[in-house]
Amino acid sequence: MFQKLLIANRGEIAVRIERACAELGIRSVAIYTEPDRFALHVKRADEAYQVGDDPLEGYLDPRRLVDLARETGCDAIHPGYGFLSENADFAHICEQAGIAFVGPSAEVIARMGDKTAARSAMRDAGVPVTPGSEGNLADCAAALEEAGRIGYPVMLKATSGGGGRGIRRCDSPDQLEQAWERVVSEATKAFGSADVFLEKCVVDPHHIEVQILADKHGSVIHLFERDCSIQRRNQKLIEIAPSPQLTPEQRAYVGELGVRAAKAVGYENAGTVEFLVKGNEIYFMEMNTRVQVEHTITEAITGVDIVREQLRIASGHKLSFRQEDIHYHGFAIQFRINAEDPKNDFLPSFGRITRYYAPGGPGVRTDTAIYTGYQIPPYFDSLCLKLVVWGLSWEETLDRGIRALNDMRLQGVKTTAPYYEEILRHADFRRGHFDTGFVPAHPELLQYSVKRNPEEAALVIAAAIAAHAGL
Repeated sequence: MFQKLLIANRGEIAVRIERACAELGIRSVAIYTEPDRFALHVKRADEAYQVGDDPLEGYLDPRRLVDLARETGCDAIHPGYGFLSENADFAHICEQAGIAFVGPSAEVIARMGDKTAARSAMRDAGVPVTPGSEGNLADCAAALEEAGRIGYPVMLKATSGGGGRGIRRCDSPDQLEQAWERVVSEATKAFGSADVFLEKCVVDPHHIEVQILADKHGSVIHLFERDCSIQRRNQKLIEIAPSPQLTPEQRAYVGELGVRAAKAVGYENAGTVEFLVKGNEIYFMEMNTRVQVEHTITEAITGVDIVREQLRIASGHKLSFRQEDIHYHGFAIQFRINAEDPKNDFLPSFGRITRYYAPGGPGVRTDTAIYTGYQIPPYFDSLCLKLVVWGLSWEETLDRGIRALNDMRLQGVKTTAPYYEEILRHADFRRGHFDTGFVPAHPELLQYSVKRNPEEAALVIAAAIAAHAGL
């Protein structure tokens, strides 16, 4: 097992990795830039080092991070998610330096990061993919010709895209022409590549992803699926495991497809294979070559510590489980509690947290890096915490989710929590009848009213007075 590990990330995922390291007896090394000087992941690590004053630059410099790992005696680096987690150059530099990269090889990251190459690999492996262009599109004229062949609506996507960026739905030739320059520009700025491709738009599908684990000894297993259909503008809000909408036959089939996809590309470590499901049609969408934000709910239903397995696999150990050892129990839901105002088009609500109280009780878990008095910096994403609830039945899980959301106290910033309560109360959601079109189809859920008790109202007023006085 590793002796010392550098965590090339921040926030709640860095704290999550530090906890796994502590259980395995691995010393953890945190990094931070000036805005994160007082962050929780810095406080909890065995060692912490500043990597620059610029808010982002230090988290995005692979050579600097590898040099720091060598200087501090680390034998491994965990990239978490986001930042450099799917950067093939980072993995390659780690390999050259003799430092274990907790993830797949640089070659696999590069191959799966190229959406057209990934689609080609899946076709060769017999994994169904959505109809679309065979490769990257040369220009808008080629896109129009391809769209005419497969039929509208279509999705114009950045080949190196991810996280909901570099993607546009086009319902007509006019929309495709208008979207072309925007997608190319966004892809170039966000991913450093102007390459784009086209695929058939599957209207309002279920977004299903399969969690896989693969070791260096040829073993690949899946940990069942997650339903990520509750999303806004391709950004996930609520995730569920397992999907309450799949039949047992579909569950077995999509799990087998996930394993087949991983084996086809020689995958190692933890990864996620994402699919679009519409009726009996199942299409490969992409593969995420890292730990997912929503790995928590898979842990809740299977009892498998995914981050712990990541560290064991990267150090050369065999998987702790065989496929026949993996079973799921009950349902789990993860809520991404973001510092955003749903009533104001989900505008970010950065600022100081004046009060934070985490919900608890049976079947409740919180993954976070915030605390009372913490200043949410405006340079990163708006995630405050991940609230996870588990229950034996779907109904119990829904009721527990409402209770936990209501128990939580997070003041000083606006959050998405009250909006999620409305979703959990909706009759269609409670019946398990939802897809990727659920959020835009129900704008009335944004008409909720925020209830405050007298104590909370007093705290809000006191915080406003303190802020005005510069305290």
